[in-house]
Amino acid sequence: MAKKAGFDEMTREDGTFREVYKRVAAWLDQSPPEMLASRRNQAELMFRRIGITFAVYGDKDATERLIPFDIVPRVLGRSEWVRLEAGLVQRVKALNLFLADIYGKGEILRAGIIPSDIIYRNPAYRPEMAGRPVPHDVYVHIAGVDVVRVDENDFYVLEDNARTPSGVSYMLENREVMMRLMPDLFAAHGVAPVEDYPDQLLASLRSVAPAGTGRDPTIVVLTPGQYNSAYYEHSFLADKLGVELVEGRDLMVSEGLVYMLTTQGPKRVDVIYRRLDDDFLDPLAFRPDSALGVPGLMSAYQAGNVTLANAVGTGVADDKAVYTYMPEVIRFYLGEEPLLKNVPTWRCREKDALAYVLEHLPDLVVKEVNGSGGYGMLVGPHATRAEIAAFAQKLAADPNNFIAQPTLSLSTCPASFPSGISSRHVDLRPFVLSGADGVRVVPGGLTRVALKEGSLVVNSSQGGGTKDTWVIDDAALS
Repeated sequence: MAKKAGFDEMTREDGTFREVYKRVAAWLDQSPPEMLASRRNQAELMFRRIGITFAVYGDKDATERLIPFDIVPRVLGRSEWVRLEAGLVQRVKALNLFLADIYGKGEILRAGIIPSDIIYRNPAYRPEMAGRPVPHDVYVHIAGVDVVRVDENDFYVLEDNARTPSGVSYMLENREVMMRLMPDLFAAHGVAPVEDYPDQLLASLRSVAPAGTGRDPTIVVLTPGQYNSAYYEHSFLADKLGVELVEGRDLMVSEGLVYMLTTQGPKRVDVIYRRLDDDFLDPLAFRPDSALGVPGLMSAYQAGNVTLANAVGTGVADDKAVYTYMPEVIRFYLGEEPLLKNVPTWRCREKDALAYVLEHLPDLVVKEVNGSGGYGMLVGPHATRAEIAAFAQKLAADPNNFIAQPTLSLSTCPASFPSGISSRHVDLRPFVLSGADGVRVVPGGLTRVALKEGSLVVNSSQGGGTKDTWVIDDAALS
């Protein structure tokens, strides 16, 4: 098996296997290449039959694609997961308090912890939400926190996804495919379940229904429609939740209440799990040319008559400049030290930081503060001189729009290819649910894998794939 520099999650530096991976390593050693090839082909066929695809915006052919799936599971011990889960819960609690504060009293701004212009000039900041409390003070109902591992003990947060994080359908489908393909290997590990995620999501959504709704609130999933890149996930989740999948044209607002148009007449809606960006939610409040939203939705929302998950204006927490202040945010609101580390980051808006970044571009990763999906970034060690020179001009012209980070040595996991088993870099997106009754995290998440050898870019839009993530009882292994 080809080895990689840095921390490998299966193999120690001396060539021995970590306890949690010993059974996987034995399985790989005993599996002939033709059997692994058959499993890879079966997995692809299953995903094609399921119809789980995505589209990449800007593609000339605009074709739907399968996200490549790797059949070798990523394995985490329960003791590792418990540490990670505690850090995730802490971080999302702080994010909710932060959003409630910046749209409320603004205490963190008055204290000088975060410069006010980072918030008020942020394109994701919604002044319409200022002074408008949300039901049960929960802003980020569903968070996708991207983390990477760099050694035996340390996980770093790469970014917080607080608007409409995607990928949970892949987490659930990956698990189902692995249980079908490798039932014996799966059963031998006693893997913690993720299949109850829809039940946990439904419980969280029910808990944040507006006061006076009753025990059985009406919940819907709002989608932009079948041409959205994540439409499969929208329909998948609606089906798993047992709720209606609706588009804007299926909803109406009357006398401050939201209704779903049905064959039996209008039915009041209490909670909307929206997979639609703020700009398109309501043509009367935001973009007047939006045909995807619901006229008057914001007025019903601001009156407290409907819950939107996630809340309007949560995009401020996605901002990579705000990310750099998260350790201070956690200390300010919770009085605790962060359990998960931030990646060391230079804020290019600061003169000294900009000078350092421009001088060390070949060694750094530079990102747009509002960028996502691997776009608009420079990976210095993998860039050409011409690309670095062009990016330096863009950075110097608008430094406020960028942050820079060192190139982390992301952990690697084994992956299966026609050429054999080889290590590839991975990250992890756990999904954190916040409701009026607390915070929930399913054990695992979506592992994304950089399928190109040596690449650090795991995004599906950039050619990355996915893996099933197993959390197992490592205490039982010793």
